[in-house]
Amino acid sequence: MERRKLGKTELTLSVLGLGGFHLVELLRDEAVRLVHLYLDLGGNYLETAESYGHGDSEEKIGEVLKTRRKECFVATKSQKRTKEEILRSIEGSLKRLNTDHVDLFFIHELNRFETLEAITTPSGALEGVEEAKRAGKIRYVAFSNHATPEVAAKALNTYPFDALMIPLNYFDRFNFPGWEEEVIPLAQSKGVGVLAMKVLADGFLWKNTEKAFRYTLSLPVTALVLGINTEAYLYKDTELLTNLVPMGDEEKERWFFEAPELGHYVCRQCRKCLPCPEDIDIPRIFLLEGQYDRQMKDDVIRDPEEYALRDRLRFWFGNQDYAQKAYEELPVQASSCTRCGECESRCPYGLPIMKKLLIAHEKLTDRRPPGYTRIA
Repeated sequence: MERRKLGKTELTLSVLGLGGFHLVELLRDEAVRLVHLYLDLGGNYLETAESYGHGDSEEKIGEVLKTRRKECFVATKSQKRTKEEILRSIEGSLKRLNTDHVDLFFIHELNRFETLEAITTPSGALEGVEEAKRAGKIRYVAFSNHATPEVAAKALNTYPFDALMIPLNYFDRFNFPGWEEEVIPLAQSKGVGVLAMKVLADGFLWKNTEKAFRYTLSLPVTALVLGINTEAYLYKDTELLTNLVPMGDEEKERWFFEAPELGHYVCRQCRKCLPCPEDIDIPRIFLLEGQYDRQMKDDVIRDPEEYALRDRLRFWFGNQDYAQKAYEELPVQASSCTRCGECESRCPYGLPIMKKLLIAHEKLTDRRPPGYTRIA
């Protein structure tokens, strides 16, 4: 299996990283067998978190590390934000993992500016991480961010992180373009390693796994960290990542037209719809819609299986308040549309822009909490 260097660190990781979230779905013996098989197939990057099953994932990986610690690099994560809390968290993780150190330690879900402020203040989590690093319990420091490229960029300019993990896939490319346009170039300029998560957009791209892998492989990433819970998936993913050729730029552009998940609704941010006679920043509004619910609710009636998947994933990142606040501050909102139709005649993707503006406005002004409606 191909191996790539992680930024300026001394870690050289297999291109397929094993994410530990889905190990909580397995019985202990099955999970341990799967991790052993991953290592047997040439993988060497195991990633987990304290919060995955309240330590269950760490304990399962720890069973493997009892005998194979020297064969792999191990990462874990914590959502604790103070020095005292994160030091306790690190000790608990090391105990469950049966190791005296982790190769990579993540500040988990560094998604908000207020979280970044909390961890960087005196007695914040980063002070604890630095202490653990001096004690040899952590080799390198990273963070994960799921939905806010602007926060990730500020984090990279605030602390000398060694790596970061962000969602990279051809669907969310158009909901959070800042990952590829701003964060990755900034990370590269600083020698910070980039790890890709959510390569299948939380399972949304399951019908086009090969295309999804090839797309993310085309980006300057060290590893694709995949949640795998069966031997069949592990064999398939290993084979794909051993043999696939990354997408080229021309093929990407074609796929942006053809990808069924993007279809005739997701805005590709080409900006060809502009200028609008009413000065509506159409792409900006659709970008905020993407931040709100990944442009997944599109007023199309689907079969129950696909509806359930979309409904489960649309608020996966919990970023609605950021999107709605930004929409409030726009000088011209979607409600100013006069339905002249000029924008639709220019759109190369055939999007129903006038209807989409109405949908986006409804989402971005809706103050009801998202969630399921239960009838008692």
